[in-house]
Amino acid sequence: MADATSDQPPAEPVNVYAIIMLWLDQMAAIAWQKMGLQPDLATGQIAKDLKQAKTAIDVAAGLAAFLEPELDQSDKRRIHNLVTDLRMNYVQQSDSGGDDA
Repeated sequence: MADATSDQPPAEPVNVYAIIMLWLDQMAAIAWQKMGLQPDLATGQIAKDLKQAKTAIDVAAGLAAFLEPELDQSDKRRIHNLVTDLRMNYVQQSDSGGDDA
């Protein structure tokens, strides 16, 4: 009888940089939601909370700083652009008023 797991490739060790990249992507998604630019995944509602958006952006920028030395030029540019876009949108949302910040 064949082993059910024999068709699967061998497991690889956890890569801390891959995990940090996942966290960065999650923080960016939360920032977009908290800026009121995307619906909240849990509720489906648009809810602006700029204080939380700023925290998510700051955490994303910090995670990006950890990742940068490990990335190629293309990924560095992508991460830099992501953090820049988050910050620019935060400023625009802050200037538009009517928020919870």
